[in-house]
Amino acid sequence: MNRNHSYSQKSDIPTHWYNIMADYPEFYVPHLDSTTHQPVNVHSLSNIFPELLAEQEINRKDVNIPIPPELLDYYAMWRPSPLIRARNLEKYLDTNCKIFYKYEGVSPIGSHKANSAIAQAYFSKKCGFTNVVAETGAGQWGSAMSMASSFFDLNCNVFMVKNSFDSKPQRRILMQTYGSKVHSSPSNLTEFGRQIRKNDPDSQGSLGIAIAEAVEYASSDRNTVYTLGSSMNFVCLHQTIIGNELKNQLNSLQITPNYIISCIGGGSSFAGICFPFLREKLERNRDLHFIAVESNAVPTVTKGIYTYDYGDTARLTPLSKMYTLGHEFSAPVIHSGGLRYHGLSPLVSKFIADGHAEARAYSQLDIYGAARLFAKLEGYVPAPESAHSVKAAIDVALENRNSGKTIVFCLTGHGFFDLAGYEKFNAGKMEDSESPDTNIHESLRKLAHTVRPETEKGAALPPQPPLNAGVQANDSFEAWWNRNFESQSPADSFQSGHTIGSAGASPKTACGREQDKGNPNLYNLLTESKVRELIDKGQKVAFLSKGCVITPLAGELIKSHGIEIKYA
Repeated sequence: MNRNHSYSQKSDIPTHWYNIMADYPEFYVPHLDSTTHQPVNVHSLSNIFPELLAEQEINRKDVNIPIPPELLDYYAMWRPSPLIRARNLEKYLDTNCKIFYKYEGVSPIGSHKANSAIAQAYFSKKCGFTNVVAETGAGQWGSAMSMASSFFDLNCNVFMVKNSFDSKPQRRILMQTYGSKVHSSPSNLTEFGRQIRKNDPDSQGSLGIAIAEAVEYASSDRNTVYTLGSSMNFVCLHQTIIGNELKNQLNSLQITPNYIISCIGGGSSFAGICFPFLREKLERNRDLHFIAVESNAVPTVTKGIYTYDYGDTARLTPLSKMYTLGHEFSAPVIHSGGLRYHGLSPLVSKFIADGHAEARAYSQLDIYGAARLFAKLEGYVPAPESAHSVKAAIDVALENRNSGKTIVFCLTGHGFFDLAGYEKFNAGKMEDSESPDTNIHESLRKLAHTVRPETEKGAALPPQPPLNAGVQANDSFEAWWNRNFESQSPADSFQSGHTIGSAGASPKTACGREQDKGNPNLYNLLTESKVRELIDKGQKVAFLSKGCVITPLAGELIKSHGIEIKYA
């Protein structure tokens, strides 16, 4: 390693992604369809994601999946990311531990999110889509997807959590510079967003809400596909380029790590840097420890439960077994916007639940203190999310001061777009974060009524209607779901004066890819905006598939304008 403490060679760029589900089959815990509660397959996942990504999501056959050459050309724009030794930090801490960090902030958008964004844009284009939609918390995923969309000539819409939309205008401007349209979430563009705003006009949003809006938005247009920045298996797969590359670098330097650390929100960076090293621990009996670091304001692992839950607040996504605080959990406002997610990747959850890693939680003042120290000593200003890893690395180095252990952490991105937080911290005006125990308890109580404990014993989930999170029990939206998903049939429901629903339908099937190919005039989900399109065109008949769901506002328009419903 040269005198500037940094190591990076083009030959270290991996040519394959690592698929932990094929290497260790026990890690595969299937997503369940939110209506039938049966394991999802490629066909059902293709209702939301491009088919090529759906195939990656459940691939249990290929341990090493080749990275397409065109993607490698794009990766080479910034990869390999440097492996840097933090000698000044070691000296300051007076530890004989060796501290390294894998710096992902060298990507054009300044974070690791570009690794999966490039892949998702590529596969979306290959599957014939022209539009993509994404959610974003702190703005890193939205920035990454905006850049990737511009590379592959895709139109991109981003639903950005309101708290970050207001506090991080630079991220929003960056996305717009790439050509994306950015919407503050909850928004007025989706029915779900309008419901949230109606019930809580001051809502600061959450990743769960933004995901729900993005899914609904994609569902309303057959040429639009949803892209997700974390959590899903295929996102974790793409991020393993980090860990595979790190292995090449460490091997070149003849260094064996004892600790590998990364922050967790949805969990993709942790999966990316840690998964490729599991074999070293299990089969070569290496002294290797994995540490996942979260915010104490969103303590998904340290205070959540490991069970099936929905990935979004509106319950439009499949059920996934994961550590969760409950899909209705409203995360406190913190500067680490990328960690404000109620759940954790199913793969990372299984990894931790099986005892392969430990989880630690830190407060906002703790991580900003560590980040400022790191910046003063090493020069790089960490993103608030990355600062959690910095804090954990410092603690581990002090805990093992005289052991000579080797610590590697993932510095997922720079903090240049997060300087408002640093300004508050430097001025002594930043409030510390606390664990919202009362909110967690209430959210988990609600979850217990949504996803039954029997699933933990292997029994099938009972049918559960999707729930509009944030809507109170006496609200008409929830009443609508309960009424329609327990009704006899779509036609009977409508004739009796109710909005249409079906016990066999799920909002997540809204894209209706297979049926759209056969008959582009059929709807699987009829929303207010689609009904208004019919009205504007002067059409008096709507042709629906048998499992179609009509949202409440759409139902009101149908009745008030006398639109006839016909089923295929």
